Amino acid sequence: MIRLVLLVLLAAVVIVGPQLWTRRVFARHSAPRLDYPGTGGELARHLLNRFNMQHITVEPTELGDHYDPVTKAVRLTPDIFGGKSLTAITVAAHEVGHAMQDHMGYQPLAERTRLVRIAQGAEKVGVIIMMGIPIAAAVARTPVAGVVVMVAGLATMGISTLVHLVTLPVEWDASFRRALPVLRQGSYLSPEDEQGARRILTAAALTYVAASLASLLNLWRWLAFLRR
Repeated sequence: MIRLVLLVLLAAVVIVGPQLWTRRVFARHSAPRLDYPGTGGELARHLLNRFNMQHITVEPTELGDHYDPVTKAVRLTPDIFGGKSLTAITVAAHEVGHAMQDHMGYQPLAERTRLVRIAQGAEKVGVIIMMGIPIAAAVARTPVAGVVVMVAGLATMGISTLVHLVTLPVEWDASFRRALPVLRQGSYLSPEDEQGARRILTAAALTYVAASLASLLNLWRWLAFLRR
């Protein structure tokens, strides 16, 4: 019982901790800056034009900041799209970093896009398969059938974990090999702001680490349930 409680506490610290820290870092640098000439959305449009990506649109969204490689759109939440803060500028540049990856044929981004499509359906199928283990074992009247279905279910659910693991280096590349150098070389940020931008990008990356751990924890939960 004590070991279970300790495991739950550890999982909470490892998974929830980075999310709370990210919110704190984002909030710390979200104060409006009158010295910035434009909003996050305007900077995104400027950078896309600068790097000959006029075909990529910049759109507001309520579904989280992201770049859509299918529709070729940088989508920013209202605070980022219309905000004049260090967080807005940094997050906008990060999403443009993904657009740069796509424009230059960065293979890991293409692989992640494919995996996301597969994972969206596979995870749902995986849950259905896992729920069907008792039925399969009863119909076949052998535990082997249940084991086969269990392995298939875990494999499909594991695709989600793989997506998160592939996502982290893609995010890191967009942040520190594309967005930050562009902001630095274009003198969009002062040296003091650059330190804050690094913290914002690092905090955002940790959320993907937490997502990977959460996915692994979900697999472990199913395994623990099946061992009962």
